[in-house]
Amino acid sequence: MAEVIDRGARVTLRRWFGTPYDDAIAAARTCYSDRVITPEEITPGQRERIGPLTFEAGHHTVYQHASFEFALEGVSRQLVWSFLHRQPFYNSEQQSQRYVVLTQVRAHVPSVLGGKDRELYERAVTEAWLAYAELTELLKPVVRERLSELWGFTRRRSEQFRRSVERDIEKRAIETARYVIPVACETALVHTISGLVLHRLRRMAAASDVPFEAENVVRRMVEEVERIDPDFFRYVGRGPLAEEEVLEARIGRPGPVSAEWLSTFDASLEGRRSRLVAWTPEGTTRVSDAVRAVLGLSPAELNDAAALSLVLDPRRNPHRLDTLNVSMHSPAMQALEHVHYTFRKRLSHTADSQDQRHRMVPGSRPLLSRHDTFAPDVIVPELINSSPAARRRFDEAVGMLWEAKNRLVRRGVDLRVAQYLLPNARVIRFEESGSLLHLLHKWTLRTCLNAQREIYEASIEELEQVRSVHPELAGHVGPPCVVRDGLVRPRCTEGTHFCGVPVWRKFPAVHRTI
Repeated sequence: MAEVIDRGARVTLRRWFGTPYDDAIAAARTCYSDRVITPEEITPGQRERIGPLTFEAGHHTVYQHASFEFALEGVSRQLVWSFLHRQPFYNSEQQSQRYVVLTQVRAHVPSVLGGKDRELYERAVTEAWLAYAELTELLKPVVRERLSELWGFTRRRSEQFRRSVERDIEKRAIETARYVIPVACETALVHTISGLVLHRLRRMAAASDVPFEAENVVRRMVEEVERIDPDFFRYVGRGPLAEEEVLEARIGRPGPVSAEWLSTFDASLEGRRSRLVAWTPEGTTRVSDAVRAVLGLSPAELNDAAALSLVLDPRRNPHRLDTLNVSMHSPAMQALEHVHYTFRKRLSHTADSQDQRHRMVPGSRPLLSRHDTFAPDVIVPELINSSPAARRRFDEAVGMLWEAKNRLVRRGVDLRVAQYLLPNARVIRFEESGSLLHLLHKWTLRTCLNAQREIYEASIEELEQVRSVHPELAGHVGPPCVVRDGLVRPRCTEGTHFCGVPVWRKFPAVHRTI
């Protein structure tokens, strides 16, 4: 059996401002000057005096001007989901498990593990990788059959087309097989944050399910910045909070989740992945009034239907056709900020890792160390459920990982360490809220058939429920091919990744086969 490769976290500062601390002080001085102050004008006395004065008073925007672009390698997906991406003020491009085959067993192995605990942990990781490889092969015939029905490619003979189909079959198979990969799986990303966010990460490293890994990675990020500007943390900011100082640590300790809470939450979904639980009353009136207020028009000059059409109908609003998503820069479209929706959701860890990238639609995601269960608690992908052999292998792998986690906990290993063994299929239960403006962008992307299946199905459910309470606001929502149909070419914005299904002809009555 292959050995686990743990190369450790590698942090590299790729791009930075030349003198980030002086730049912050210069920005602060500009607020009280009749001209723009340059960093070269900052004196030692101003560094010592103005920096602490602005920082302690809460005038933190001056520390947002400096940005730092990091290359992060050898970090776990649990760190990314639980800590780096839990807040909205970042930009990341992360290695995809949907498109990259995991040939090597690369995973984070917590340094606190030793002896037989480490052996158990690494054995579980390698067995999960073996299951991933076997599931990939078991799923390929299922994928081939479905794609054959969808595309009819048996009638096409070109070698180039056959190679393309085989690549697509593998891609779709690994996309589903990855559900058995542990969240300890190593990942790599380009991660850009402002100086202010780095100060916050430094302070709050203990406030997650991965305090040990987070502290290590953030410390290295701070060291990289101090290497190019020793002053950036010298005069302002405080060190990391101790674990006992974190709010969540004061309310109980990691452990099993309440069985009553679990059953109540799941029952409240009424069989859905995502259920609408709250919304803005009189939403259409709120939007209509706001549009008129922006334009200075009375209801007689612009009635409700015309106001809604102006911002939502792509035939009247060209911004709906722009792939750049310029809605936040359109004064009239900002009227959509006044209508909010809250959804109760149940997704897998791997699906939610994509869902949380919609940072303008934030969610209150759980601390998994407070949601521990002794029995597997997972989302079973539809493709796996359709194959008895794949379902058996999936259940074996998930059961093995859960039992390994349980054994580590019984041996006294910190639950936050043992939970690195949980699979991507692990259920995440949370609530998520957003304005219509930002949900509109999310639904446009995630109702496309190329979207990850769980997020696609959740988005379809969300749209259906919004139509039931605010039909006037949901009439022009759908994937790009639906929004653009008859107005601009190409309909599909996916280029060569077009799904092959004329969704625009019958949306939302679309049957997704794969």
